[in-house]
Amino acid sequence: MDALDKIFKAYDIRGIYPNEINEDIAYKIGRGVAKFLKAGKIVIGRDNRLSSDSLFQALCDGVRDEGTDILDIGITTTPIFYLVVTKYEYGGGVMISASHNPKEYNGFKIVKSGSMPVGEESGLQEIKKIVKKLIPIHSKHEIKRGKLEQRDVLQHYLKNILRFVDIESIKPLKVIVDTANGAAGPIVKELDKRLPITMIHLFSELDGRFPNHQPNPMHPAATAVLQEKVLKQKADLGVAFDGDGDRILFIDEKGERINPNYIAALIVNRFFKGAGERISFDTPTSWVLREEIRKTGNIPICTKVGHVYLKERILRQKAIFGAESSGHYYLLDDYSVESPFFVFFKILELLSKEKKPLSVMIKPFEKYYIDGAIFKAENAEKKIKQVEKFYKDAPRLSLYDGLSVDYPNWHFVLRLSHTEPVMRLVVEAKTQKLLDTKMKQIKSILEKK
Repeated sequence: MDALDKIFKAYDIRGIYPNEINEDIAYKIGRGVAKFLKAGKIVIGRDNRLSSDSLFQALCDGVRDEGTDILDIGITTTPIFYLVVTKYEYGGGVMISASHNPKEYNGFKIVKSGSMPVGEESGLQEIKKIVKKLIPIHSKHEIKRGKLEQRDVLQHYLKNILRFVDIESIKPLKVIVDTANGAAGPIVKELDKRLPITMIHLFSELDGRFPNHQPNPMHPAATAVLQEKVLKQKADLGVAFDGDGDRILFIDEKGERINPNYIAALIVNRFFKGAGERISFDTPTSWVLREEIRKTGNIPICTKVGHVYLKERILRQKAIFGAESSGHYYLLDDYSVESPFFVFFKILELLSKEKKPLSVMIKPFEKYYIDGAIFKAENAEKKIKQVEKFYKDAPRLSLYDGLSVDYPNWHFVLRLSHTEPVMRLVVEAKTQKLLDTKMKQIKSILEKK
């Protein structure tokens, strides 16, 4: 495995800076992306990681050396980047970000026109081949370089997302928002001026060191301060974003983290009832969301984990709404891009109109018991095979996305992460006792020497 093989993942290009991803590689990827997209002009955005600015300069040099023009939208979130590419009909683009990964990581999310993600099966391998075969440009006098235009698009994004909120219906709720010193901070600051709520904004300043906690709200430790603040301030709601602003996690008024599956189920129940439309979700999704989609007269569509797969399915089958178990939400009416603020607004509306605490609204969806675990990826394929062999007689066994095993009263998904060197296990059962038993059983197989 060479250096490029290591950083080209299933969904994007990602690695540790500067050992795995650096300016030299960024320049070559810029040239490779330009050759692959064959577009006259593309969009480039970046998050606020410490390495993002220098990688941006190198990437732009590569793109421009191939004669492609660039719209630079500056430090931004991934949903803003997607919106600009799609709404303004650019030929594609690159978002420089490692999303929720720790500060030492960085990477490149590549999209075609319409913000269609470029994944392993839809172009990344081709880009890697192009990069490996690049011939150095010895004299820049021999080429016609692309132009670079800069534009601040924040106000365009705010105008777009505010379409989805009924501001007059929202009561003066108290909301704590943690943007983890990440790129969502400026958006939240602007919304604080426009929404009739009392907002307490934690870790609002852009700081690519992420000094207060990891920029991944799915890690329990990352929301500890937020949960404490919700209780201390007697807030109605807590909200956490990841580093590039495409994940959102909710905390109820009791300071408890809410499983993203339950938020998705609540949104489907209240806003898509009787729609008769396709709604998409990923393989680790709870039974609850699958059931709610059917109960509300909609059509459940299961995809592999990852925005590449979910987005492709949403666009191809015109799914009205999509949800990933990691806290990503998609909306067809929002150009089918990730739409965390649509969900945020709808929760504010529900709290205002129904006058019930969030924990009470979520309670009907807490029907089953869910737990997860993370394991080192050493000998991952061998270990997954061992688990598969153990459960070979299960009523349903699928290798569609990792290993999925279903029994009438419990099920699990075990898969190798495409963004981190780990295996992820999610188990759901109808009783706590059964969940504990099955978690222990699977762990014993995976941890066996």
